[in-house]
Amino acid sequence: MRVLDHELYAGYVEKVPEIIKKHGGRYLIRGGEVISMFGNWDPERIILIEFETLEKLRNCFNSEKYLEIAPSRENSTITESIVVNGYLPPE
Repeated sequence: MRVLDHELYAGYVEKVPEIIKKHGGRYLIRGGEVISMFGNWDPERIILIEFETLEKLRNCFNSEKYLEIAPSRENSTITESIVVNGYLPPE
């Protein structure tokens, strides 16, 4: 993510955590320093959110509340997003 309009993005950042939490999501990483180790990838900001299921993720980002604030992110950032559907075995 690259933030182009910090003021507009701040309004989005203020509202989105409640929506994510309501749908069972939790932030694992939200901002912080990004250090590139291999290759040329140099993102300005990384956000990693965990959901129990793909359905919960979709419900979150297709919810009425999220869609109300999404234009703030869309108009203030350049965002690339992926979903990683993985499994972490118990230790």
